Amino acid sequence: MDPLISRRALNRATLDRQLLLRRTDKGVVDVVEHLGGLQAQTPHTWYTGLWNRIAGFTPGDAADLLVSRELVRLALQRSTIHLVSARDCLAMRPLLQIVTERMTRTAFGKQLAGVDLDELATAGRALLEARPMTFAELGRALGDRWPSADPRALGMGVRSLVSLVQVPPRGVWGKSGPIAHTSAESWLGFEVPPMTPAELVRRYLAAFGPTSVMDVQTWSGLTRLGEVVESLDLVRFRDEAGRTLYDLPDAVRPGEDVPAPVRLMYDFDNLFLSHADRSRVITENGAAVVQQGFMGTNVVPRIILVDGFTAGDWTVTRAKGTSTLNIHQWEPISVLEEAEKEGLRLLEFLAPADKHEISVFNGPSKF
Repeated sequence: MDPLISRRALNRATLDRQLLLRRTDKGVVDVVEHLGGLQAQTPHTWYTGLWNRIAGFTPGDAADLLVSRELVRLALQRSTIHLVSARDCLAMRPLLQIVTERMTRTAFGKQLAGVDLDELATAGRALLEARPMTFAELGRALGDRWPSADPRALGMGVRSLVSLVQVPPRGVWGKSGPIAHTSAESWLGFEVPPMTPAELVRRYLAAFGPTSVMDVQTWSGLTRLGEVVESLDLVRFRDEAGRTLYDLPDAVRPGEDVPAPVRLMYDFDNLFLSHADRSRVITENGAAVVQQGFMGTNVVPRIILVDGFTAGDWTVTRAKGTSTLNIHQWEPISVLEEAEKEGLRLLEFLAPADKHEISVFNGPSKF
């Protein structure tokens, strides 16, 4: 029988892989590649995800890499926008393209009936490589060739068929700009071999393991990965529910009593989105709070981790030159002083020119 791995041991292993037990001295590109990318559909909140993981991180450390094209933002896992290295962009996208195509067919297939998709890809690529465009602009331009088709569907069709990156200043800290796209190939100007499913699984385990087959499918959006996982040289465990979990043979799995510091996570952190069973970090109470809030507002909370598990959420308000970090306790936080100190450090990162205050509330925020 496979050895049992407890929920707390899974928690500590995952936090260690996610660089959340201690901040690392590794560079930004190395960290982004180790994590398999950061979900980054918001322009700037993902910077906090890097701050949580990299010692001495400043916004410019990542913003400069976006401008220099060493990092890019594009649709990858689960067809959501991810921040990845240039290398991973070119290697991952061919493998994950089927995910975006599948979701686009579901949402826009009827509107694209009668449109030759090869022609659409060629026409869309040519337009975007001539000048970065928003999807609204692209749809209008493509409407000259397909006047009876829905312009939004045409733009989304190109998104599913062509590897598109969002170009700066979109995503650059302290700046804003239209959500304009061009092809990854023209933006980056080099080629790398496509990643294989086996390579993707190994990368996932290095950042999120030990995990089940369903976990890696949840993270990637791919299906039918069972045979891939079984073909690899991996160690096996069983969790407290009896599920089979897989891991890299040489991976570190810390003991369940290793301390886990308070972490103030950003809204779309992949720590919470990349497992089919999220109980390794989200408590039953936390799951209920998140579900209730998301269903009511369609907003994902910025979660506070205490002892490695969900215990609250945080918001920031600003008035008259003072930024206040609001700690919302879902349950009493036993290390409130530690949480407040981490909150002040986060304010130094987010709003260095402001005065800083901390407020504490009982119950979740109105996210």
